[in-house]
Amino acid sequence: MKRALITGITGQDGSYLTEFLLSQGYAVDGLTRNTQPANTTRLNHLLAGNGAQPPALRLHQGDLLSTRRLRALIEQVQPDEIYHLAAPSRPGPAAEPPDWRGDITVLGTLHLLEALRRSGTPAKFFHAASAEIFGPAPPPQSETTPLAPASRYAAAKGHATRLTRIYRQRYGLFAANGILFNHESIRRSNRYVSRKITQAVAAIATGEQYYLYLGNLNARRDWGYAPDYVAAMWLMLQQPQADDFVIGSGQAYTVKDFVAAAFDYAGLDWQAHVRFDPRFYRPGETYCPQADIGKIGSVLGWRPRTCFQALIRLMVDAELKLKECAYQLTIDNRQL
Repeated sequence: MKRALITGITGQDGSYLTEFLLSQGYAVDGLTRNTQPANTTRLNHLLAGNGAQPPALRLHQGDLLSTRRLRALIEQVQPDEIYHLAAPSRPGPAAEPPDWRGDITVLGTLHLLEALRRSGTPAKFFHAASAEIFGPAPPPQSETTPLAPASRYAAAKGHATRLTRIYRQRYGLFAANGILFNHESIRRSNRYVSRKITQAVAAIATGEQYYLYLGNLNARRDWGYAPDYVAAMWLMLQQPQADDFVIGSGQAYTVKDFVAAAFDYAGLDWQAHVRFDPRFYRPGETYCPQADIGKIGSVLGWRPRTCFQALIRLMVDAELKLKECAYQLTIDNRQL
């Protein structure tokens, strides 16, 4: 049985990757923050009903800023594969608070790579990089596009991407960067515009609200479905040699396209419900992320299985189901 270690296991990608690896017969160890208790909301369906962890899934609390502790964990777990997904996530430059720190993103990656090197464990290493590292580079962006980060988050991700390459080239580690474009799901935080839109559509459809306030409707993004992307992460570590791959859909759509499709699927007129709010406008955000997926298609045979329209239908359906479950729970509680 193969064993994988996942940092950031409680996030959107971590939970989907855990599901995928368990379905492939893996044992999974996950690293969570040193907080009590760990937020396992996205993993609760995988944990035993009595709160005990099933044998194939173990959670560990740890510190990404300690090489010594990370090395001890790696030597204890003896993973075949390490998926480094943990990093402070920000939906955009405007959302970065003045005290935002990139130490977890940069130094956490450095400590984990160094811990792997010192342990001598022959594990394959995946780093979740971000398309934000390309900044305003003209589309489409590929593995050879120069890094031009335009935010502190993007700069930190760019440093972590370079560190991964250094450990591959200088120390011979199997260390790969997956450069991820936007990927969404019902497990996405509602701080992101995709989830904000689909959540609002469900609330408007059920009469709980009337207006949705957004910023720049002309902003473009390359949107995909998160479960498709975690399969690409896994494929990258099944190769004989480590390499970097762009992971995206290859298509770019505006926020207005997303809004129109989501409202239309729910039978609503988006123009009656969407209003502009300057608080959500990000000045200077005129670049267009769009993935060139030629390399990952030709080398790994990977293509996204879920198109833009199908992604939106999946998310709206899931939001409406959540509303139905919440309503039924309210009725059940009233009957107690």
